[in-house]
Amino acid sequence: MGEDERDNADNPGVIAPPPLIYAGALVTGLLANRRYQIPFLPRRVARTLGWPLVACGLAVGLLGAREMRRAETNMDPYKPATTIVTGGPFRFTRNPLYLSMTMIYGGISTLANALLPVLLLPIVLRLMRRGVIEREERYLERKFGDEYIEYRVKAPRWI
Repeated sequence: MGEDERDNADNPGVIAPPPLIYAGALVTGLLANRRYQIPFLPRRVARTLGWPLVACGLAVGLLGAREMRRAETNMDPYKPATTIVTGGPFRFTRNPLYLSMTMIYGGISTLANALLPVLLLPIVLRLMRRGVIEREERYLERKFGDEYIEYRVKAPRWI
């Protein structure tokens, strides 16, 4: 699909499904960790930090998904957005579902006490920013105009 076609499509044209981006990197990092075990935290600290990260990530994700369902808009980035969601966790971040996936990724990496997936996380975040989030932002601004611009001013990209 050319750039003109992508700009006219009623979806953001993301490079891959976000859960696949996170899961691919996490699995790759965890598999590499089986071969090259490099712990980065004391075991007790890893358990103490890991579980709350996973739990908070699940909570943020569930609350964000609930708000999107209430607003009757698509969570699938390959389908058209029908509205700007501003309630629930969207009051604090424009990307609660991606924040959720980042927290869960970090929590699982911490519980596994695996440095390699942690080292992959900045690559995942850059890929998410360039290949997903910036595309979604351009799409939402094109589709919703001032409504989205006002929301973008009120809520940060992450937190």
